[in-house]
Amino acid sequence: MAQLTPLELFKYLSDETRLNIVLLLRELGEVCVCNLCSLLNQSQPKISRHLGMLRESGLLLGRKQGKWVHYRLSPQIPAWAAQVIEQAWLSEQEAVQALACAQRAEKGTGCSASLC
Repeated sequence: MAQLTPLELFKYLSDETRLNIVLLLRELGEVCVCNLCSLLNQSQPKISRHLGMLRESGLLLGRKQGKWVHYRLSPQIPAWAAQVIEQAWLSEQEAVQALACAQRAEKGTGCSASLC
């Protein structure tokens, strides 16, 4: 995999679905494909296609567990790219946390009142 460039990062994040995936992973840490489908109200093939693009870019790592793959942001992301993601997350924090609250409720882990 080649070094991620700013142009490539912004191309990946210019798609709403991919941006939402990255922001949810920033909020939740690791998320199963099935949960991303539910949270984003998108089909599994569509989410998997976007996850594959993000994985190939080096932004995400996947871990297979049974028939599902769990994704998280890669710790190998260049620092400048991590800062871009962090700033995007900060600007959309309330919306992302509302989605994350739904994810935590599905998992039965509860949700902080400040997030709901």
